[in-house]
Parts: sequence; structure tokens; C-alpha cells
Amino acid sequence: SLGSVTNRLLIQQLFLQTKMSAPPIKPTKTADTEGEVIHRIRITLTSRNVEAVERVCAELKNKALDKNLKVSGPVRMPTKILKLLVRKSPCGEGTNTYDRFQMRIHKRILDLHSPSEVVRQLTNISIDAGVDVEVTIAN
Repeated sequence: SLGSVTNRLLIQQLFLQTKMSAPPIKPTKTADTEGEVIHRIRITLTSRNVEAVERVCAELKNKALDKNLKVSGPVRMPTKILKLLVRKSPCGEGTNTYDRFQMRIHKRILDLHSPSEVVRQLTNISIDAGVDVEVTIAN
């Protein structure tokens, strides 16, 4: 019956270890040459002009691939269409005719895995007018 007692103790120890143990600590990733910490960086591009967004996206991705960085994207988010329906007549009389206006907002997302210094070099490109760039760093 000594074997059953040791088996029971082993099972209790394993249960306590799995129940109470902390999550494993992942080692921090460092770049091979400089020893800098690699960040997950998300670049969000928005614009009303599709060609401008695609041009800036392609330029950013090509520069990142030239520097041997891990790049995912560009992810094309759904286009937001803002619609406005306005009555043509200023006084309210006459035929009920309306003007329909709309504005389309295009959004692209690029994810990079690189040190923050490299991202400063990447985003130092000529960005077309009307393209908004948002850079967020997540650890």
C-alpha cells in the first residue's frame, strides 16, 4: 500500500503545481546585432484616396522587407461610407428633391516586428497629402 500512497502524493503535487503555478515567463526577444528589444508595431493608414493609401502601404512594406523585418499586411479594413442626404430647396417649398453626398474612408493596417529605432527610419518617407498615419507600439 506504500505504492498507492506515493502515487497519491505525486498526483497531489502535480495538481498543486498546475493549479498554483504562475504562467511561464517568455524570454524577451532581442535583435541579433544591437541587443534592442523587438516591439510589435502597428501602422494604421487612413485616407479618402485609395491610390494614395495603397502607394504609401507598398512603399512602407518594401522598405521593411529591404531591412529584413517581419511584416504582415497590408490588411484592408472595410471601407466606411459616410452618407449625407440634403434637401435642395433652401426654403422648404417646391418639389421634394434631395442631393446625396458620400465620403469613403479607406483603411489599411501593417504589422511590424522590429526595434523602435528602425520604425523611425521606415516612416521617414514622403507621405501623400490626405493620408493619415498612426503608429502604435504594443509590447
